[in-house]
Amino acid sequence: MLFLRTRGPEERAGCLWLLDLNDGQEHLLVAPENLGDDGPVPEAEMIRRERSRERTAGVVAYSTDRAVRQVAFAVKGDLYQLDLDSTDCRPVVVPTAGPVVDPRIDPTGRRVAYVTGRALHVVELATGNDQQLAADPDPEVAWGLPEHVAAESMPRNRGHWWSPDGTRLLAARVDQTPVQRWWIADPANPGRQPREIAYPSAGTPNALVTLHAFDVSGGPGTQRSLDDPSGSGTQRRLEGSGGVELRWDRAAYEYLTSAGWDSHGPLIGVQSRDQRTLQVRAADPDTGETHLVHEQRDPAWVELIAGTPARTESGRLVHTEDAGETRRLLVGGEAVTPDGLQVRAVLDVSGEVVLFEANDEPTECHLWLYDETGLHQLSEGAGIHTGSRVPGALLVVSNTESGRSFVARRDGRPDRAISALNAKPVLTPRITWLQAGELQLRTALLLPSWHQPGDAPLPVLMSPYGGSAGQLAVRVTGGWFATAQWYAEAGFAVIIADGRGTPGRGPAWEKWVHLDTMTAPLEDQVTALRSVAEQTGALDLTKVAMRGWSYGGLLAAAAVLRRPDVFHAAIAGAPPSDSRMYDTHWRERFLGHPDENPEIYDRSSLLTYAADLRRPLLLVHGLADDNVVAAHTLRLSAALLAAGRQHQVLPLAGATHMPTDAATLEGLMHHELRFLKESLGL
Repeated sequence: MLFLRTRGPEERAGCLWLLDLNDGQEHLLVAPENLGDDGPVPEAEMIRRERSRERTAGVVAYSTDRAVRQVAFAVKGDLYQLDLDSTDCRPVVVPTAGPVVDPRIDPTGRRVAYVTGRALHVVELATGNDQQLAADPDPEVAWGLPEHVAAESMPRNRGHWWSPDGTRLLAARVDQTPVQRWWIADPANPGRQPREIAYPSAGTPNALVTLHAFDVSGGPGTQRSLDDPSGSGTQRRLEGSGGVELRWDRAAYEYLTSAGWDSHGPLIGVQSRDQRTLQVRAADPDTGETHLVHEQRDPAWVELIAGTPARTESGRLVHTEDAGETRRLLVGGEAVTPDGLQVRAVLDVSGEVVLFEANDEPTECHLWLYDETGLHQLSEGAGIHTGSRVPGALLVVSNTESGRSFVARRDGRPDRAISALNAKPVLTPRITWLQAGELQLRTALLLPSWHQPGDAPLPVLMSPYGGSAGQLAVRVTGGWFATAQWYAEAGFAVIIADGRGTPGRGPAWEKWVHLDTMTAPLEDQVTALRSVAEQTGALDLTKVAMRGWSYGGLLAAAAVLRRPDVFHAAIAGAPPSDSRMYDTHWRERFLGHPDENPEIYDRSSLLTYAADLRRPLLLVHGLADDNVVAAHTLRLSAALLAAGRQHQVLPLAGATHMPTDAATLEGLMHHELRFLKESLGL
């Protein structure tokens, strides 16, 4: 079994390792410092990592053939091949046409597809023959990588896919011509030119995305688009070995939400601009014709579930269905999961077996398997569990309150574990789990280690995310709990609560925020605060602050703008303050089109409430953020100034939406603590 891991809990450089399932021994295969070149990471790779929230360096991804004997990966733009059957098992540099991004080896191990300079290439490993499969002279067109909204707001982080026999390739063509341009400057380095990005904010045009099938078995040849990229839906053949565009009504379904290739051929998902209709279509790669396999509609939006759609070996469609309070798994049109079990993602479909994640308790998520014998839960214990599978072997990855574990199981063999190398915590989170209010909001309370029952009530720090992109109130060893305990040791009762709109409690819960993403989540934070105070008697409700990042930052700012009777200070990190400035797929999912619903966008934007500020507010934003751009905070600050409302702004030079610099993060925490103490009069 192959895996990526650093060599210690404090290191940042990923290495490639092998676990021998016979004796349980781990073997270091690739250390990045042994690969020679110390050049820069290609810009397209940096963007890919930012979209995927990749925090490590070194080897951050790899792909293998079906037999797991040939491995391909890239480090700083160089492509490497590793033959696990060779005597020395050393990585070998594969010559390429340029810096490599997202290399994918084909299932037979003969070829690697990769992207360089907006073009898609395929290199033969045995001969070194490098063929430019798809390119375009138009600088607005790129092949083989996802567009911004696909990587940021859909579960589609790829742009090319191999056929099972390794002779054909699906590739996305992305034309950014219609997309508006923004520029991300670096004010700390005025000598640098601003970076241009194509950002489709709500209500503006998206990129034109088409999908093409290529036959790569016919030898070298350049694939070049020959006719108009206008998106009329007419078939376009590509020069070379026969690339064919797959056709669907792109005017009605402009989002390509998923793509893949199984033994039955290509299978894709396409979604309407209003996201209320999702179609699953099967394609003929020889003609480009597609036909409807399944259609799903929802009056709010159709949720995209990672790993779906898919097909079993017999051709049964695997997808999900929203049935009131439950998101169910369907196989061949039959619901195979019970009411109350929320399907979160499909991880693998092999033969007639489906491996997936699901939960019936929102603070947990478990690994499940469906096969001809029925439904089976493969993980146990409170926590977040996931995994992967091949016939005869299973990997269970668990994150619980006691740490992380990685256990490989084989039929009739001893379990083998990867060494997790969990860091020894400086502070052990002291968590009390509660359920708040009539909605039973899952809530974590963290108190100082020195606090005892009967002690004086503590000032309160609410620390939510609270949005549709994720949960925080889950039973794991998480960085947010360690951070929360640090604030607790400074004298706060820290509360982390997941309200309406967060995942894990079913479709109706998630879609409660349709057309209003602020009111219900903010009400739920108030409910959690008052419920914890009533249940514990440990809170001083005259000194309550909130801090958060991204949507949590928006929620924190909304707390002091809309409920100053409850909240007395707030720290808002990277808040998406102006709903019209966030991307099409994410904002329009919840709020519709801004031209049709301008009042809804106003109601969900912080700028509307700027004149209502009466409490201390600290705004924090990374100036290199290309997801929630710094203009969100700057516009909110301008509106506050125009209304005569005092506040603070802390810009983070060079930081993206995911600041990672240790010194910056440490300094930020200390600054926040001082702000909280001064604002609450502590």
